[in-house]
Amino acid sequence: MSSKAPAPMPLGDKLRYGAEAAAFFSFIGLTRLLGLHASSAFGGWIGRNIFYRVTPIMNRARENLRAAFPEKSEAEREEIVVDMCDNLGRTVAEYGHLAKFSMHGPNPRLEIVNREYGQTACDSGKGVMFFSGHFANWEMMPFIARQLGFEGGEVYRPPNNPYIDRWLVAQRVANGPADQIAKGVQGTRRIFTLLRRGKAIFLLTDQKTNEGIAAPFFGREAMTTPAPAMFALKLGSILLPAVNERIDGGRRFRMTIYPPLQYTPTGDQDRDVHALTCLINEAVEKMVRAKPSMWLWIHRRWPTSREQDRLRDWRGQELKTDPA
Repeated sequence: MSSKAPAPMPLGDKLRYGAEAAAFFSFIGLTRLLGLHASSAFGGWIGRNIFYRVTPIMNRARENLRAAFPEKSEAEREEIVVDMCDNLGRTVAEYGHLAKFSMHGPNPRLEIVNREYGQTACDSGKGVMFFSGHFANWEMMPFIARQLGFEGGEVYRPPNNPYIDRWLVAQRVANGPADQIAKGVQGTRRIFTLLRRGKAIFLLTDQKTNEGIAAPFFGREAMTTPAPAMFALKLGSILLPAVNERIDGGRRFRMTIYPPLQYTPTGDQDRDVHALTCLINEAVEKMVRAKPSMWLWIHRRWPTSREQDRLRDWRGQELKTDPA
C-alpha cells in the first residue's frame, strides 16, 4: 500500500523560501571563501554590532537575565548579552565549516572531558540520552559523540524553510550521526526504537514547548518537554547531562559530560515524569549558571503574563483533583 504523496508547495511559499535560501546560501558561500577562523571572527563582529542592536530580541534576553540573575549588576548582565551575541554570530558563520570540526588530526578543534561517563553509559546497553541546551555552537555535541563511537540519533527541530532544512541535515550527517530525527510523532517513535536497541540519543531540552509540562527553571515555571523523562522511566534509559563551551579564543570547543541523573521511581507515573523533568531542568540550569554567556538567552523560555495566568489556573485545577 503506497503512502499518500505530499501536497505540492504553493507558488508563494516556493518564492518566499527560495528567496530566503538564496540569501542564506550566499552568506554560507561568503564564509567559505573567508575560511573557518576568519568567518567565525566575522560572525562574532556581526553578533556584537548587528544582532546586539535588534532591540526587541535583546530586551527579551535582558528580561530573562534580570529574572535569572537578580544579584548581578546591570553592567554584568549586559556583558553577558554582548558575549551571547558574539557567540551567536560565530555559530551562524560556522555552519559552512561544520565538516572541519574534529577531535582528530594535527589540529583538533574538539575535545571532551569526563569521557568515561559516556563510555560507561553506552556500554551498559540500556540506551542513553545525552541532553544539553543551546550552549556555544550546539552542533558540536553529536559530532564529538559520533567521533567517540557513540552510535545513535540526533533530535532536531526542522526550520520552516525546507531548502535550508535539507542542507542543514546534510551538514550534520557529514560529521555527526547519520540518523537525523525531526521532532514530531514519527521522531518520537524513532527515538523509542533506538533507545530500546541500546543506542544513544542527542537532544537539546532547553526550549519552550507548548505541549510540555510546567517544571521550575531559574525559579520560574517553564513549559518543558516530558519526553526524556518518559523514555527513561519506561525503558530504563540513562540521562547524561552535557555542556559545550568555546575555548582558545572561540576557535575550539570542549564538551563536558556530567554523571548520570539518579532517580528512583515511586510507581506514580505522572509524579515520576514531573519529578524527573524537574531534575533535567535543574541540571541544565546548573550548566547555564556556570557558563551564562554561552547560553542563548533570547528564547521565549518562560511563559508570558497571560500564559502564567493560564498556568496558575491549570495548577489550581490540578490541586483540586489531586487525591493526595
